[in-house]
This record gives sequence, C-alpha cells and structure tokens, in this order.
Amino acid sequence: MSKDKFSVLGILVNATNYDDATSRILNAAQAHQPMAVTALAVHGVMTGVLDSEHRYRLNHFDMITPDGQPVRWALQFIHGVKLPDRVYGPNLTLRLCEDAEQAGYSVYFYGSRPEVLQALQQNVAERFPRLKIAGAEPSQFRQLKPHERDEVAARIHASGAQIVFVGLGCPRQEVWAFEYLAHLNAPIIAVGAAFDFLAGTKAQAPIWIQNAGLEWLFRLIREPGRLWRRYVLLNPSYLFLIALQKLRLRQFDTKGIKPSQELLYG
Repeated sequence: MSKDKFSVLGILVNATNYDDATSRILNAAQAHQPMAVTALAVHGVMTGVLDSEHRYRLNHFDMITPDGQPVRWALQFIHGVKLPDRVYGPNLTLRLCEDAEQAGYSVYFYGSRPEVLQALQQNVAERFPRLKIAGAEPSQFRQLKPHERDEVAARIHASGAQIVFVGLGCPRQEVWAFEYLAHLNAPIIAVGAAFDFLAGTKAQAPIWIQNAGLEWLFRLIREPGRLWRRYVLLNPSYLFLIALQKLRLRQFDTKGIKPSQELLYG
C-alpha cells in the first residue's frame, strides 16, 4: 500500500493536494501509462463500504482524492493527516485541462448526454483555447456488450487522447474506469458531476457552502427526489462509522472481493 493512502472505512484515500495529484496524472499521461483516478465524497466512500466487490475496485485505483470535505476531515480525525484543502473533482478537471493545454496533451470526455457534452466542450474550449480535445462520446445509459466496450476503447485509443475524463455518476464511472484500465494507455479520471457543472447545466454550491462541508445540502435542496436517499440515509451512517473507526470499535476490511464479472457500463 502506498505511504500516502489511508483507510477511511476501508476505502484507501490518498492524502494528496492539487499540485501532487495533477503532477502524478500528467506524468502518467506523458508516459502513456494507464492510471485510474477518482475523487470521492461521502456517497462514493459509502458505496465501497456497502459493496465488497466495489470496494475491491476502488482499492485497486491508483489514486483516490478526498473530493468531499467530510472525507478530508476524516483523514485528519482518524489518522491525524491534515490537508490544506480537498481535491474536488470539478476543480481537478480544470487544473488538468489547464496543465494539459500548456503541455500540449489531448483530452477525451466520455459520459453524460449529448447536449451536456456539447456545452462542456464549448465552455472548455473558450476557457482553454489551445487545449486539444481529442474527442467526446455520450453515455449510452445501458450495459454494453463486450464487443461494444472494445469499440469504445478503440475509438478513445485511436483519438490519441492522453487524458480521459469520465462522467457517468458514482459508482458507474468508477466501475467504468476500473474495467477500461486494461484497454487504454492513458490516465482515466472519474469526475462525476464535473461535466454538468462545467457545462453550466447544473449550479455549483457557493464557495462558502463548499468550505463548510454543506455542498450535499445544497444539492439535496435542488434535487430532493434524486438525492434524498443518498444524503439522508448515507450521511448519518458515515458519521457513525467514522466514530467507530476512530474509537477502534470496528475494523474495516480494505481487500474487498474481486468482482465476479464485468458490468460493462456504457
């Protein structure tokens, strides 16, 4: 296990910052080296806690950044690891686009809906006019057949993309990254709602709300029908389990169970 990985309820989270994370990803991009990266908030961590096969996937990622403030706080509360800030998926995406533009690396966007991808590419191109966008492909919102997965991987590979961003929502995007890792020679960055935020199709919480760790409440108020189970049920469970881990009243397995089959999300 890497020295900068720490267990948060059995999920191995990297004690990293923006400079370190982007440097590692860009080094992998330069070397055409596969790398799986995701930014996890409470929902992402709890998905791994509740699903041992998904925990296996997550703990085979090269890097998991503390996307949510409660995950960053857990690193300090449990392990005494103090980070200056979280490494938030949308901001990480922007940092990588900026650095990729300067380095001349190309990027690929996979996931979401066609109209979101169109707005995303337009906004990214306006902000980073010299960034090479190698391609973009919307989600098919279904399980793919093996040959279809191979065709998707072939299209991304043929594009020459050196960084692949995937936005399918948690946990589908992490499953996608885990399963495509063997098929691509580039870092795969699972960034969740970053596509919607950067496309302007969903509003981000004000900075002060983000810093207070209340972004979940902002999103819950805006999308109660879709998100209430995620936040109302999982957040209290997360806090309770964090307390158990801190007090050493419960041990959390980091191994998980190797997935019995591929899920082939597309």
